[in-house]
Amino acid sequence: MEYFLDINKEQEQLKTNLMTMNMGPQHPATHGVLRVEIKTDSEVVAQAIPHLGYLHRCMEKHCEHLDFRGVIPFCDRMDYLAAMNMEWGYCLTVEKLLGTEVPVRAQYIRTIVAEMQRIASHLMFFGTYAIDLGAFTPFLYAFQDREFILRIFEELSGARLLYNYIWLGGVWNDINDDQLQRISNWIEEMEESMKKYHALVGENKIFIERTANVGVIDKEMAFDYGATGPVLRGSGVDWDLRKTRPYGMYEKFDFNTVVGKGEKGRVGDCWDRYYVRVFEIFESLKILRQCLEGIEAGPVIGKVSKIVKPAPAEIFLRTECPRGELGYHLITDGSKKPYRLKVKSSCFTHVSMLPDIGPGQLIADFVASIGSIDIVLGEVDR
Repeated sequence: MEYFLDINKEQEQLKTNLMTMNMGPQHPATHGVLRVEIKTDSEVVAQAIPHLGYLHRCMEKHCEHLDFRGVIPFCDRMDYLAAMNMEWGYCLTVEKLLGTEVPVRAQYIRTIVAEMQRIASHLMFFGTYAIDLGAFTPFLYAFQDREFILRIFEELSGARLLYNYIWLGGVWNDINDDQLQRISNWIEEMEESMKKYHALVGENKIFIERTANVGVIDKEMAFDYGATGPVLRGSGVDWDLRKTRPYGMYEKFDFNTVVGKGEKGRVGDCWDRYYVRVFEIFESLKILRQCLEGIEAGPVIGKVSKIVKPAPAEIFLRTECPRGELGYHLITDGSKKPYRLKVKSSCFTHVSMLPDIGPGQLIADFVASIGSIDIVLGEVDR
């Protein structure tokens, strides 16, 4: 009996040492070259420290040495999974400074490609998030549907990923009737496919157990960090710039803002962020259908001087991109180059939340949390 008592005394004196391990920068769960320094107590995360800068390209500094048109390809390379949205926000910023009028047909085309890009981005999230949690088949379904979008973009711009398609004053290439008809047919097929995909993944018992009540970001944390986009809406906040601060043609369209409701767990958990992105696809399809009904013949680019030289001014403009709000803070000094272009990245904001999300989670749940905020490191690092 005394022997067992002695062992118990020794056990009480044992102290657990935290182990430091690196997730990334090439770890598949980090969705790019992100390194998260994790201090673990066995399988539990005690501390999570994100280390950024592995993909830094000095984009903002480069823009000070380029003319206003030359900046557009650099915007493509920030969120390279949503390049159309990156271009559109920048062009809107410069157009507002210049007072440029964009033809109606070009505005419709911009909306079409932006919403198709949003769907492609959310399909990428859907497929890779399933892989993060151990399911491979949904990834194949997602990429099969995403391929149609990339082929349309290739026909329009000549590129599959980085497009340089939205130009100052409009778009550089028109869309033809055959492409519009193919998009119309695809919308009907996509709606049915997404219903099946959600039943396959979102209603799957294992997926729900891996995501419900995991990585909860409540409204207070979302507001404290300045979260935007699906991360903010996943926390139950009804805020979408396309509705609250409409730009382009959005004020003419009828669509709903998708917010997390805590349907499977707590409001703001990983499942809610998944839910917001998947059901935003249905709303984007609704917008696309209205675009196809309203688009009319006409020019696709307005009158813009060959040499763009805005008067000295300062402007900040933001747009609703697939991963959140993207803001361009542009300062001009009357020359043909930007004096300063600062980009406000939603992905950078969301990565900054990891030290608050991680502690107390199992490592496997932390992987689910990183995947649920859907970051692209090209936008984080720029």
